[in-house]
Amino acid sequence: MGWKTAHRSFYYQGAPEPADLCLPGNETAMLSIDVQNIYMEIPDDAREQARWAPFHKRMREIVIPTTRSLQHDFRKSGIDVIHARIACQLQDGRDRSLSQKKPGWNYLLLPKDESASQIVPELSPASGEIVLTKTTDSALTGTNLRLILSNMGIKNLVLTGIFTDQCVSSTVRSLADESFNVIVLEDCCAAGTEELHLRELEIINMIYCHVLSSWELREIMGLTPAVHQSSA
Repeated sequence: MGWKTAHRSFYYQGAPEPADLCLPGNETAMLSIDVQNIYMEIPDDAREQARWAPFHKRMREIVIPTTRSLQHDFRKSGIDVIHARIACQLQDGRDRSLSQKKPGWNYLLLPKDESASQIVPELSPASGEIVLTKTTDSALTGTNLRLILSNMGIKNLVLTGIFTDQCVSSTVRSLADESFNVIVLEDCCAAGTEELHLRELEIINMIYCHVLSSWELREIMGLTPAVHQSSA
């Protein structure tokens, strides 16, 4: 089963297959969302460690290495790689959006210069790449990304990152509302659970974006994966 028939929700069962994708490098960019140190920290509590173990395993074994490889190949092909992260400008976080001030898991106080708010070393931005700092779930509504993409002539966004059902989904919907063509790479994203990840892919696919694997994207864009050395 390929991307044209996979990840279909109730609404799109039996719908015609989408047209072939055309993703010219000069009109396409990769956007990596929120793969930050805080989300890779192992909880102290044993129950929480067990609860989050599948997420961390997916991130370490699939999402981070696959995203890293694809970023390398985008750069090699001269295609822009853009980064977004959650962080607040003020130490006390008064500039955060309401969703990040509510009590519970989504409560985030990540001053921009602290280690926890930095992008993980494996996916560190290359010199000169655009890094957006946002206090919202959407990387579009919380930054000047819309203007940046317009100025660069970008029409197609390839999204990677976390969490599929939160900041990735919010960014997808915002971009779709602005008539950008959005691709979400299923093997470069993760949610808290595999069930949440797959369900959200079904929800956003076909209407707000197209869900592909990284290999399907490589084939469409003519990207040849290289052999990469592991990081020191």
